[in-house]
Amino acid sequence: MTTAAPTCSALSAVDEPLPGTTATAPGYVCLEFPSAWGRDVLDGTALGADLAGELSARADTAGVRIMFIRRPGRDVPRPAKTVLLARTEPDNVWCERLEVGDPADLLDIVPRVVAGPPPGLGETLSGPTVLVCVHGKRDQCCAVLGRPIASALQAEFSDSVWECSHTGGHRFAPSMILLPTGYSYGRLDAAQSIEAVRAAARGEVYAPGLRGRSAWGAAGQVAELAVRDVVGDTSMGAFTVDETGTELLVRHRDGRTWRVDVETRELPARPASCGAVPKPVRPVVATKVTAL
Repeated sequence: MTTAAPTCSALSAVDEPLPGTTATAPGYVCLEFPSAWGRDVLDGTALGADLAGELSARADTAGVRIMFIRRPGRDVPRPAKTVLLARTEPDNVWCERLEVGDPADLLDIVPRVVAGPPPGLGETLSGPTVLVCVHGKRDQCCAVLGRPIASALQAEFSDSVWECSHTGGHRFAPSMILLPTGYSYGRLDAAQSIEAVRAAARGEVYAPGLRGRSAWGAAGQVAELAVRDVVGDTSMGAFTVDETGTELLVRHRDGRTWRVDVETRELPARPASCGAVPKPVRPVVATKVTAL
C-alpha cells in the first residue's frame, strides 16, 4: 500500500512564512469566464491564441494582471460578462465593475487601467471585492481548499465574492485577494476569511494569514508587515513603502518613517506545486526595523 505524497500547501505550511508572497500587481482586470480555464488564463485555451497573446502584451504594457472570475457554485454561462477593474496603490485605490459582450472588448479596456484616476467605465465599488483562487488546473490545492472558502464567503457577503483563477502561490491555499487594496491572504479557514473581509469593510487590515499588498515587491511587502507588527496599526491606508533607494523605507501617513532590513533565506527543497520537482524555497524575511 502506497501513501499519498503530502500536498504542496501542506509542505509549505510547515515552515514557509507568508509575508512577501503576494504576486506584484498594481492593477487588475478580472473577466467573468465560467468554464474552460486553461492552466494559464492567457495560454489560448479559453480565449484563443490571437486574443490571448494581444491581451498579454497589453497587460504587460499597462502593468496589470488579467484573471478569470466566476460565481461560486454551479457554472452558469451568461451572454454578458462582468469585468472588474482595480488599482491597488495606496494613493490610487479604486475598483469598478462593468459588463462586456465579448472578451475582445478588453483590448480597449486594459490600457485604461493604469496609474491615474478611475476611468469611469462602470459602477464604482466602495466595499471590498473578494477573489478566492479555485484554479484546479493549476493546482489541486486551490480547488480542494478554495471552493469551501468561496462558498462560506458568498453566504456572508453575496455578490462581493468571486472564485478566481491563479493568484500566485497555490502552496498557500486557500488563497484570497481583496480588491481594491490588493492585500492577499493565505491559509485562512472560513471563519478567519470572513473576519478578514469584515475588517477590510471597516478600513482595517486583518493580520492573520496576511501575505502582503500587491502594489509592492516581495521585500516591500515584508517591510510593511514588519512595521505593522511593531507599531500595531491596522488602518488600511496607513503605510506606504519606498523601494526605490538603497534603503527600504516604510512611511506612515502621520509622518513617521522606518528603515527595514531584510534578507533572503533558504529553506529545504519542496515542490512549489503538487507533483512538481522539489526546489529550494527562498523567502524574504525582515531582520531589523529601525525608527528614523
